[in-house]
Amino acid sequence: MRGVIFEGERAQVVGDLEVRAPGPGEVQVGIRAAGLCHSDLSVIDGTIPFPRPVVLGHEGAGVVEAVGEGVAHVAPGDHVALSTIANCGMCAECGRGRPTMCRRAIGRPERPFTRGGEPLFNFAALSAFAERTVVKAVQAVPVPEDIPFTSAALIGCGVVTGVGAALNRALVERGDSVVVIGTGGIGLNVIQGARIAGAGEIVAVDANPAKEGVALRFGATRFVDASAVDDAPAAVRETLPDGADHAFECVGSTALIRQAVDLLDRHGQAVLLGVPPADAEASFRVSSMYLDKSILGCRYGSSRPQRDIALYADLYRRGRLLLDELVTEVYPVEDFDKAADDAHHGRVARGVLTF
Repeated sequence: MRGVIFEGERAQVVGDLEVRAPGPGEVQVGIRAAGLCHSDLSVIDGTIPFPRPVVLGHEGAGVVEAVGEGVAHVAPGDHVALSTIANCGMCAECGRGRPTMCRRAIGRPERPFTRGGEPLFNFAALSAFAERTVVKAVQAVPVPEDIPFTSAALIGCGVVTGVGAALNRALVERGDSVVVIGTGGIGLNVIQGARIAGAGEIVAVDANPAKEGVALRFGATRFVDASAVDDAPAAVRETLPDGADHAFECVGSTALIRQAVDLLDRHGQAVLLGVPPADAEASFRVSSMYLDKSILGCRYGSSRPQRDIALYADLYRRGRLLLDELVTEVYPVEDFDKAADDAHHGRVARGVLTF
């Protein structure tokens, strides 16, 4: 079968992958569409250290082909969106309703794939850049069949991360002021999460002026073109002179993390979503924090995927959540290099690979 692998030099599309059958508590899914997220590119460029060789991809949707013993919530033929959180369901964090904090779901890649007899790791417990994959049952969430696979694929990472950051982690409330730094796939979903929550002002900041139209479409009330002003924070403060209740950094820049902190109003919180290099350090003025300000990390939108993916699918069907509009370009998997180049240069909100 076809898939995209990374062995340490460059990512490549191959046609001779194999994947094992599902075991107890597992599901085999035929992938129909997979979103290309910057986290995949970060594995390739080394920003995210990951063992190799690995089958890439972590944002996908498809059709259940087989289920292992004990799986009852999905059956062959069901349409599913896939989550990267392979939580155990039994530890203290899972019991508290925090599956993203499950230690058994973090940093324990398996090797369900082989190529020429050599085992390959799965990425983010998923590997959506393959014609079929095997995941834990908890990662497969049923979605209605009328949702296009190209849209359903995006729910399982970009949407739960961005929308969830606004709704679950920041707990944006009606009338709150929000700044979103970076309007790629994650930033756009933060924007629409804030819109769904009823935020008053939503200021989007990006150095690419071409992003303005889509940012406004997703719910931004103002767009600041950081490439056209000498001082982007000052431009934000023209709309929010006292600062923001919530500032989301969606780029992974330590300089922009500092901007997010500096843009906070009293009792404001900066939520970090972008992924800088693993050894990066950021700084801030400590004295600025004594007005009840907070800096929050956020993993996967602090989500509960079985609940949240189903919720977001329902919001999409009711016209409240935009998915189709996230899909800028659809590529056959053989055009992975072009899709990666477009994503790297910010030409797409989300590119989607199809099989």
